[in-house]
Amino acid sequence: MKIITVTGYKGGVGKSTTAVHLASYFSDHGKTALVDGDPNRTAIAWAERGPGFPFITVDQRQAMKAVAGLDFLIIDTPARPDSDDLKELALGCDLLVLPTAPDVLSLTPMLETARVLGEARYRALLTVVPPRPSREAENMQQALRDGEIPVFETMIRRTIGYPKAALAGTPIRDLPDVRMREAWEDYARLGDEIREILK
Repeated sequence: MKIITVTGYKGGVGKSTTAVHLASYFSDHGKTALVDGDPNRTAIAWAERGPGFPFITVDQRQAMKAVAGLDFLIIDTPARPDSDDLKELALGCDLLVLPTAPDVLSLTPMLETARVLGEARYRALLTVVPPRPSREAENMQQALRDGEIPVFETMIRRTIGYPKAALAGTPIRDLPDVRMREAWEDYARLGDEIREILK
């Protein structure tokens, strides 16, 4: 079983959205569960509003029942873990995914997070990326690389589709609006990238 943990040092960066969509992606590649450890229970509420996800969604307190026979376990954690929690999260998974907004205010906290994590297996993920001609995301990606922080090639573009998907209780790929397929492709590319990392 491969364990992918999604955590972040601040709210509003698409942490739970990333967990839901990674679980959707990996459900096409094996038996998958999403453990909702966020106190807001965002993923569970998302699932309850719709026809259901193509994967198991459970509260962290019931996680032990759900893990038997899984191929992939995605964990959505509380935001703002302290340094000790961050280290433990990294030790307890195959890959730690750190969503971050592409703005200068997010750079310093990400550099601090990287310092805490040291040699742990993690990647920064740029999310809520504004449309072109903005170059904020590319600039942030380069700044992270300059700071020797591992960062995904894939970036997740900002779209109104994610709140619509959450309201409908479905992953964005299952919305009837075909324009949302492009947004899904961001997460499909991210999933492909993660599978390569985990080989």
